[in-house]
Amino acid sequence: MIQTEKVLEFDRIKKMWSELALTEWAKEKIRDTSLCMSESELMAKQRETSEARELLEKNGNPPLVSLSGIRECVQTAVKGGCLSISQLEDVEKALVAVMRLKSYLSRSKQWEISLAYYEENLDYLDNLKEAIGQQIRNGRIDDNASKDLKSFRDEIERNERRMRERADAVIRANKESLSDSFSTLRNGHICIPVKKEYKYKIKGNVIDKSSTGSTVFIEPSSVGKYYEALQVLRVNEENEEHRILYSLSAMAADYGEILEQNISMIEKLDFIFSKGKLSLEYDGTEPKINTERYIRLEDGRHPLMALTECVPLQFEIGKSFDGVVITGPNTGGKTVAIKTVALNCMMAQCGLHVACKKAEICMNSNFLCDIGDGQNISENLSTFSAHMMNVLEILKRVNKDSLVIMDELGSGTDPTEGMGIAVAILEELQRSESLFLVTTHYPEVKQYADKKSRIKNAKMTFDKESLKPLYQLVIGEAGESCAFYIAGKMGMPEEMLKTAMKAAYGNDEIPEDLKQVVSKNHLENKRVCGIQKRKRRSRGAQKTQEFQLGDSVLVYPDKKIGIICRTANEKGVLRVQMADRKIWINHKRIKLYVAAEKLYPDDYDFSIIFDSVKNRKLRHQVDRGKTIEEEITIDD
Repeated sequence: MIQTEKVLEFDRIKKMWSELALTEWAKEKIRDTSLCMSESELMAKQRETSEARELLEKNGNPPLVSLSGIRECVQTAVKGGCLSISQLEDVEKALVAVMRLKSYLSRSKQWEISLAYYEENLDYLDNLKEAIGQQIRNGRIDDNASKDLKSFRDEIERNERRMRERADAVIRANKESLSDSFSTLRNGHICIPVKKEYKYKIKGNVIDKSSTGSTVFIEPSSVGKYYEALQVLRVNEENEEHRILYSLSAMAADYGEILEQNISMIEKLDFIFSKGKLSLEYDGTEPKINTERYIRLEDGRHPLMALTECVPLQFEIGKSFDGVVITGPNTGGKTVAIKTVALNCMMAQCGLHVACKKAEICMNSNFLCDIGDGQNISENLSTFSAHMMNVLEILKRVNKDSLVIMDELGSGTDPTEGMGIAVAILEELQRSESLFLVTTHYPEVKQYADKKSRIKNAKMTFDKESLKPLYQLVIGEAGESCAFYIAGKMGMPEEMLKTAMKAAYGNDEIPEDLKQVVSKNHLENKRVCGIQKRKRRSRGAQKTQEFQLGDSVLVYPDKKIGIICRTANEKGVLRVQMADRKIWINHKRIKLYVAAEKLYPDDYDFSIIFDSVKNRKLRHQVDRGKTIEEEITIDD
């Protein structure tokens, strides 16, 4: 079912539907919605959807709320737990929502819509709502929630005021001993900031000190005597608050069963109204449900397509024929047509309205689909293999109450064999007595359908002048691929078209309405740029760029600068002096940067740069005619 929902895009319908619900229960029920197999139950579901839509149109959106966490609150209270202030406020908000929803449904009774009478199943528990509202306000227990609580809080306020007054009196009397002229609260005690050197001057308890240690925070003795009394009062206040919360929680527990009923009713109404909202989204209609294996759609649309993009579909199957074979050009809307039929039928059997002007829908035991190329790389299946695996699975599960749709029947293999397989599949579908819609390009399949009384050919219309599909389904006529018309209109010459027609049909006779067009067609050879081959030289003819001793060059790819210290040999390899070493490199990897003649005089002695001091001395001695026993080392 999940795979079929995805193929037919019912999963997208569910997503759109779920976004219109508020409660988690309704969203979960939408996700779990499946085909309804009871005729009476399905008719009741359709009636609910229609009434919800009618109420939405006449009375606007109902005041539904999400009820997040309310059921958990009620369960906690029933088990004897104490609800927090925020939880009790949530219960109160839920009861307010119940009251508003009850009022909404009560007003709706004037139109005598049965859905409005769900109002009688709601009880907003005025006693509980008022009790919570009176004792809890703005996120805290109200002072007037009880006499004792008021008394404790008043006494706490008086004590805190006296403590401040005593602290202020000490500050006024000891200004020169203090770091600041105001009291502060430290660890729950009212303290005054006293300079370290005067801490023994102020009677009281040291509660804290500053980070530098230069200031100590002292609770004066005149203040401290109130602290213990204040702590007792706060314990009493806390105990009284807990008593009030337990009392309200117990009251909620007493009404636990009614609260659960309210929650369940709101969730149910949320689900029902979400169906009405969805119907308004795509302007749906309640279909007539039958078990007579008959489907008729008048002005059918795909619910996920914009109204402006849809060409209304007229479709009928089940009375005089059980199967439809749809043919026509590619991009002509064949796949959209069969998906529109199947998707509307699936929606109807899930209790939703259909995207049609009028519709009669039969109940189906299952929906069996083979759409898309189905190629499965992970299982190493080709398009045809995947198709066949899916088709065989469909044939195992099909029965007389199934609705089957197959796209491009027998495609993905040799045309002759594919045609034979397509016919065999149609024979098997006929034998099952199911309702089926298939699309194909095989002319032999069209001829086969013509000979069968319970199968009808159908075509998607095509405008031969504009070469555009019209997306209209015509049952009772076989469609054409229109390939020759499209090729001729697009400029295929007459001779090529004759060759194509002879190969396809055994004769090269071109239809009259196409002759005038193709007779003017011819192929013009357009000039395109030719390939330019590089000039090849023999190895002996290759020349190296001549670099001179002392030339400054760039060494690629890093573009570092070096100096030629030995010119190229017969292989075009040079010696280059880099900043930190000498390297051998092919002449193709260097580029002249500055010529030696611009850097050095004509008689410049390059041995100053390239030779070691030792070698230069030995060469100097040789030049003066001296005999030397040491060898002059050449750096290679």
